[in-house]
Amino acid sequence: MTSTSSLTVDAVLAEIPELVPYTRDAAILHPERAEPGFCDSSIGGPLLWPRDEPWPECSLPDETDPEGAPATAMVPVAQIYRHDAPGPWWPAGMDVLQVLWCPNEHWDPPAHQADAAPAIEVRWRRAADVTDRLTTPPPPSRCDEDGYLPQACAITGEAATDLPFREELPAELRARFEDLVRVRAGDGGDGVTRLAGWKLGGWPTWHLTHPRAFACRDCGTGMTLLFTVASDDETEVVVGRWGDLRIFACPADHAHAFQADLH
Repeated sequence: MTSTSSLTVDAVLAEIPELVPYTRDAAILHPERAEPGFCDSSIGGPLLWPRDEPWPECSLPDETDPEGAPATAMVPVAQIYRHDAPGPWWPAGMDVLQVLWCPNEHWDPPAHQADAAPAIEVRWRRAADVTDRLTTPPPPSRCDEDGYLPQACAITGEAATDLPFREELPAELRARFEDLVRVRAGDGGDGVTRLAGWKLGGWPTWHLTHPRAFACRDCGTGMTLLFTVASDDETEVVVGRWGDLRIFACPADHAHAFQADLH
């Protein structure tokens, strides 16, 4: 092997084809400040929302109001259209994914939500079903942090192949992968595991703790990473200590409750 300053996933799989079963499809979402419309994929932009569907509200206790009253409207975090980020995470027939959150930190949320983070709402849709849309959603009545009010951005989806954190690999494969990284990437990092940024699918980052598994609370199936909210300058989103908020979903049934964590 010759030494290079970077390593590609194709190069890794060519050297260690036994890693192929551990790969996951991902869509990296590159945000850029813009004025997206309701028919666009976006971060912090308007949502394609039916006029007769109640807008999500949050009445959980938070730092601003320990009683969580009155309930505050949630704010749009992301809207992704299937054609902009195709992949195995899409349920049959659905072509729009929407993520909203309450722009307040909750220190004792329900078990499926993340501690010290905004409460999240996830909606799947068929765009063709929304024939009469809501044009003026209600604004939040309180907000703990500016970092929970995403700046409106258009997004460009980039298809990628993601590999897991090395600790999630069997010992023999981990050792071979570490040797490959040492020879091919040196101190530059491998650049092919736990791809960073806003993304659909892929593998979660584990900066602060050892990897953990999530089991669906409805059926016990092992959950997979659905969506990553990343702290970044473009969207001005900041979660945790400049970390990631991850949403895990049940691959057996998209209607089963998601789980979220903050890392």
